[in-house]
Amino acid sequence: MTATRPTLTPDSWIEAATAVLVDQGIDHVRVDQLAGQLGVTRGSFYWHFRDREDLLRRVLQAWAERSTARLTRRLESARDDPREQLRDVISLPFRGRAAAKAARIELAIRAWARRDDMARQAVDEADASRIAYHAEVFGALGFAAAEARMRAFVLYSYEVAESLLHRQGTAAERQARRLFVERLMQQPLAG
Repeated sequence: MTATRPTLTPDSWIEAATAVLVDQGIDHVRVDQLAGQLGVTRGSFYWHFRDREDLLRRVLQAWAERSTARLTRRLESARDDPREQLRDVISLPFRGRAAAKAARIELAIRAWARRDDMARQAVDEADASRIAYHAEVFGALGFAAAEARMRAFVLYSYEVAESLLHRQGTAAERQARRLFVERLMQQPLAG
């Protein structure tokens, strides 16, 4: 009896392409390489995608859905209190392996975006959406719209930095930074 291969879905190809993107860079995300890695022919690829560009567009869509749209919906629905929502947002870079994996994918996509307009647009849209959510949280905390947007940008910059600099400091130092930022972001500015 011959073993049957599992049926590949578009998501199988997207996950494989994302893994290659993270480990080797965008230039190595090639149909032949992915087909070999997945143990199938190129024909399987063309069953799901028009061409490489279609795959790359869907990699970006999957990333945006997972790391922005779905995450934002989860954060919005998890808690009613904006202080708790803020705490959840600030804790994102510290959520173990899931955060580390997300940061690796994010870094690879940002590197790709430095030289590709389609990836740049996806990153710009994700950044704008994330900052807008942060601004909503600050608005719910009572900050005026202009200040809420500025605080949102500062907080988002902190999150990106913590994700990229996750090896800086001990666990206790990272925790202290997180608590400091949480207090700082809730304090009104004097005068």
